Amino acid sequence: MMFARFKLSTWLALALLAPTLAWAQEATIRKNLSERLPNLPKIDEISKTPMNGLYELRMGNDVMYSDAEGQFLIQGTLIDVKQRRNLTEERMEKLSAIPFDQLPLKNAFTQVRGNGKRKLVVFADPNCGYCKRFEKDLQKLENVTIYHLLYPILGEDSRTKSKNIWCAKDKAKVWNDWMINGTLPPAANCDASARSPDRISAIMSLLGLFRAPISTNVPTSDRTI
Repeated sequence: MMFARFKLSTWLALALLAPTLAWAQEATIRKNLSERLPNLPKIDEISKTPMNGLYELRMGNDVMYSDAEGQFLIQGTLIDVKQRRNLTEERMEKLSAIPFDQLPLKNAFTQVRGNGKRKLVVFADPNCGYCKRFEKDLQKLENVTIYHLLYPILGEDSRTKSKNIWCAKDKAKVWNDWMINGTLPPAANCDASARSPDRISAIMSLLGLFRAPISTNVPTSDRTI
């Protein structure tokens, strides 16, 4: 009985001590790295990895790795070869996830195929060659709702095309005619100020998105991308 009480008290003491030890370890890593690498970006979070003695350093949406003493800094990919998982990639995807309700979908036009159950958001410039190739691949998808956000970053002609597409009566058709078949969008006029390139660019910068094309699958369970 006495041994059982001793064992229980020992486990309780260790449980209470663990947060203190973790904090001390984190403080050591921060102190040593800041002294040795004064230009290192601010470390927002330090956490253990599945690899013994290796710690993840989160700096904004970027991650690096360090040993327990902050003597070594690793920039690269951490792979769990047993489970065949890219842990760095998984972490980066989680850090860059954007809540679905933060996306500017009121500035999008949609295409629905089949039951439209799957959701896909695409940011694209109408003069982007890769965007056009990507658009052809999208034609193969079934049972999907595609939200198209025009993101004209390749010059004034891209802005003009985007405006003509947005002001068209059938936006999806004009978009496909241009991106798939090369038929120029007919000139069209409307109040497109709310969908202006500057406004879309500002929204994308806030979301941390800086290129085109960008495509994001939207899980219906957590509605994040």
